[in-house]
Amino acid sequence: MATLRPAALLATGAILLGACGGGGPSSASSASPAPSAASASAASSAPAKLTIFAAGTLVNPFKDIDSAFMKKYPNVTVEAQFGGSVKMVKQITELGQKADVVGVAGYTVIPKYLIDGSKKYTDWYVGFVSNAITFVYTDKSKGASGITPQNWYTVLSQPGVRVGRSNPDTDPSGYATLQMLKLAESYYHQPGLSDAILSNAPKTYMRDTETELIGALQAGEIDYLAIYRSDAKQHGFKFLDLPSDIDLSDAAKAAAYKTVTVHTANGDLVGQPIVYALSVPDDAPQRAWALRWMQFALGADGQGAMSKAGFNVISPAIAQPLDKTPDQLRSLVKQWP
Repeated sequence: MATLRPAALLATGAILLGACGGGGPSSASSASPAPSAASASAASSAPAKLTIFAAGTLVNPFKDIDSAFMKKYPNVTVEAQFGGSVKMVKQITELGQKADVVGVAGYTVIPKYLIDGSKKYTDWYVGFVSNAITFVYTDKSKGASGITPQNWYTVLSQPGVRVGRSNPDTDPSGYATLQMLKLAESYYHQPGLSDAILSNAPKTYMRDTETELIGALQAGEIDYLAIYRSDAKQHGFKFLDLPSDIDLSDAAKAAAYKTVTVHTANGDLVGQPIVYALSVPDDAPQRAWALRWMQFALGADGQGAMSKAGFNVISPAIAQPLDKTPDQLRSLVKQWP
């Protein structure tokens, strides 16, 4: 069995630059929202550091958004940390760290840990993009020459195939993969499909985030990697175009997704569409700037960066609940369906 490289928490520190739902994807207006008290305060030239905790799959688009934001507001330094969504929010709830913006790959992470826990850190969130679970591979992957969207589960369950995945206890991609495999059992009428594939995906091939295993896939240390479709597109990997009945991409199929439940160290999790969400904690040190950043991320510049990175943009974004969403964001969102 090959030994993989040690895992490392993805992190980026943005530097100061120059001047300055179930909606589906649709075109969005590029008009900026009207100035507000918070945004007026944010317009001051006093130096400020904005801290973002976000899912590992958001690294590339958030780098683009942060760079453009700092170019527009040169007095602001954006410092972003990336990792498994559950792990990132637990830096707030268990380690007492402060974040101005939180971005998670599974929207249910916010209500579970930041709203309904023993302490409330926020009372709203906004869904802004959707995604899908797939498997990526290379020409060196075992069975690659014959794999198709119709027979993939037989290939991935063959003896000797090595499958990488993220930890379902720390990352939405990890438990979404388990949910997808459960849905596949019913869709293809193949009892035991999930267990057969997971037998080729032991903890040796598991990391806190699936993006930490990209190097292992490229080096031939694993054959297949369960990953978000956005990452597959960003890295130019071959990937399986799985049916929307199982890939968790279609909010209209939420009822069908809910028919499966998977078990994690953090409790049982019911299948849900993959919707990424943002929020600003109540105790955010730079709340005014955080809301200005969210305006920017939900606007034309942010939507462009997310679309370029392979995400499906939800426009307008969807807020839950709308009446508790800050006034500064109201023109950019609608009520969560």
